[in-house]
Amino acid sequence: MRDASWLAWPFFDDAHRALAHDLDAWCEKNLVHVDHHDTDAACKRLVRALGEAGWLRYAVPAGPHGAWGGKLPQVDSRSICILRETLARFEGLADFAFAMQGLGSGAISLMGSDELRLRYLPRVARGQAIAAFALSEPDAGSDVAAMACQARLDGDHYVLDGQKTWISNAGIADFYCVFARTGEAPGARGISAFVVEAGTPGFTVAERFDLIAPHPLGRLHFENCRIPAGQRLGDAGQGFKLAMMTLDIFRASVAAAALGFARRALDEGLRRARSRPLFGQTLADLQLTQAALGDMDTAIDASALLTYRAAWQRDVQGTRTTREAAMAKMTATESAQTVIDRALQMFGGLGVVSGVPVEKLYREIRALRIYEGATEVQKLIIARELLKT
Repeated sequence: MRDASWLAWPFFDDAHRALAHDLDAWCEKNLVHVDHHDTDAACKRLVRALGEAGWLRYAVPAGPHGAWGGKLPQVDSRSICILRETLARFEGLADFAFAMQGLGSGAISLMGSDELRLRYLPRVARGQAIAAFALSEPDAGSDVAAMACQARLDGDHYVLDGQKTWISNAGIADFYCVFARTGEAPGARGISAFVVEAGTPGFTVAERFDLIAPHPLGRLHFENCRIPAGQRLGDAGQGFKLAMMTLDIFRASVAAAALGFARRALDEGLRRARSRPLFGQTLADLQLTQAALGDMDTAIDASALLTYRAAWQRDVQGTRTTREAAMAKMTATESAQTVIDRALQMFGGLGVVSGVPVEKLYREIRALRIYEGATEVQKLIIARELLKT
């Protein structure tokens, strides 16, 4: 296992250290060569593999007598972060596959009826059903309260009309947690959440997007899409609150994924610096290189401290971590971008050759500074929480 001195920090217990060790060994065996030629197929294979190995059990709670399939009574943020950091260090698409199982089913874990939890969560934990989280719209990304997708109550059904975009797992998901305006009150207080099965009449995947770091992403279209009222999550009008609760759980794990990318970049940079001959010595002998490595290592440790502080606070203190998770997400993603860029610079021309690890990392990190709240939004969240005090 690579350097894991950070696991000695007081944020963790022996179970977390064992999880990190076992997962690292599994990744060494299973994630060294992932076929990326068909992204959809690769994601499906990874979800199945993660489920069969038991890692997806950390993405959902156990439920009464283990009925929901989870490993632990409640989703443990530190475990989620360890999983995402380790998976991202080995293979970005594996991190994506794991994260979306948690995020896509998180609203069901939090506010689903017993029937919905029993129907979906065990399949998510086993890797037998792929989940998706459908919140963003063409004109409602950072400003969730501006969403236009509507759900109209008609007898014992809701009728959905509208669009969702930038939806991960679009086209391969078995079900989608969809947020729509139901009109109980203006703005954010008039939004509800629903589980919509793939293949429901009136629901189509209207468009798929090609990305610099490919993963399934697309635009959803709803037109007279009828779903049973029992598919609603929580009470009517609780959708915005539910979306924010879900994101609060998983936002710190975005920081952890960025950590995984940054740690891999530092490892690659160190190997390159030690082995590349330059001016009768090695690249690592140059003071400029040493200064860069010092900055990279410090940025990673600072990000890790913020990330696991937020996760520990949620797990152990049981308090809201909106501010702490935003700090972690902002710092870790921005720092990882810088660390990866510096590692790529050490490779010279080789660093921009397609398929070289640092080139792949350079493409993978960019989206993390945008999704689940762009860096600019995180700054606003931190400031608003600060101004409340």
